[in-house]
Amino acid sequence: MTPPSEELVRKRTSADFVFGKDTDRLYFVLTYAKNGELLQQINKETCFSLECTKYYSAELVLALEYLNIKGIVHRDLKPENVLFDENWHILITDFGSAKILGEDKSVDEENKKRRKYSFVGTAQYVSPEILSDAESSCASDLWAFGCIIYQMLTGQMPFRGASEYLIFQKILKLEYDFPQGFDKVAKDLIEKFLVITPNKRLGATDQVPYRSIREHEFFREVNWDDLGTPPKFSSKSDSGTEIVIIPDDLEPGLDEEKATRLHFEMLSPQTPPRKKSEPNRKITDLSQAEIEQRLELQKTNIYHDLVEGNLILKQGIIEKKKGIFPRRRMLLLTLGPHLYYADPVTMCLKGEIPWSEDLKSEAKNFKKFFVHTPNRIYYLEDPDGYALEWCKAIDEVKTHYYPLQQS
Repeated sequence: MTPPSEELVRKRTSADFVFGKDTDRLYFVLTYAKNGELLQQINKETCFSLECTKYYSAELVLALEYLNIKGIVHRDLKPENVLFDENWHILITDFGSAKILGEDKSVDEENKKRRKYSFVGTAQYVSPEILSDAESSCASDLWAFGCIIYQMLTGQMPFRGASEYLIFQKILKLEYDFPQGFDKVAKDLIEKFLVITPNKRLGATDQVPYRSIREHEFFREVNWDDLGTPPKFSSKSDSGTEIVIIPDDLEPGLDEEKATRLHFEMLSPQTPPRKKSEPNRKITDLSQAEIEQRLELQKTNIYHDLVEGNLILKQGIIEKKKGIFPRRRMLLLTLGPHLYYADPVTMCLKGEIPWSEDLKSEAKNFKKFFVHTPNRIYYLEDPDGYALEWCKAIDEVKTHYYPLQQS
């Protein structure tokens, strides 16, 4: 089933995609983006020329104007979600986290509250108001737009750190800098987007959407009625199918795999990878030597001190529902067995799901999963759809410690 936000976006816009399913598969038919992602192109070029940056920034302005008029806040705008068609014009994708302004009242009220207060977005591009649990608006996309312009011109994200926590702290403190010799006009534009207070960002309070952005000196030579032919990249290929290897330290994201890179591998670059020749190996299939080696490496993991010296088998960002609003937590599955959950911003251990032979995991769909204990059901959600992997890992740990309880 298509996420409700994407379905509402489709109804409000001329976006053309079809979806369906059979007993085994889910199908999406989407516009073909022949030339890949903006992120791939930035990495191929190292950084964009000022000419290229102006052109694609102007295309993004027009796209954001359109979303503003339609009452749509993307909330996860980043180079990975900006694609190129066969003519090298941009397409914006992935509206799974979108917020629909003036949403139909028939939409479930609790889901609306959840979108308002739960964390959405990607660490390096998320706005301060979303981190602070304030309401998001079109100004949240303007923050991300400023980050994208910075990245096009420098090849790097403005807010960088060895962990998600450190990135969040830099965002909240507005800690970033510009390389020596950075274009002064471009710097002024970016600084007008990267403002803590949402309604003080350039364009946020325009009566005519984003007129003040169009009138900025950076876009002085832009013909808004006809942007013209896209400028050529030095490494642009005709086929658009070149495989680009993206360095780990430049790849944003909050799914389990990417969060693990942010929280563990970047801090422990010598961590030995799981061997691909052992596809059926369970998460608990570790020798004592492997456990000791990984525990030693784990000492650089920022969550090591919260798990009482136990080896972390799996970790990832989840949303834990208790009461009306879900809370964003780092879930940590360890030997022991233990299931800890911590606040990724304050770095405080918030609790532990108690293990017993009666503990049971249950996947409701790709995102939502439950952990049943004798006295409570824990309602959890992986925002990037890895609920099945969580249940598989939990079940393997249960089998390891309570083998007679498995049928």
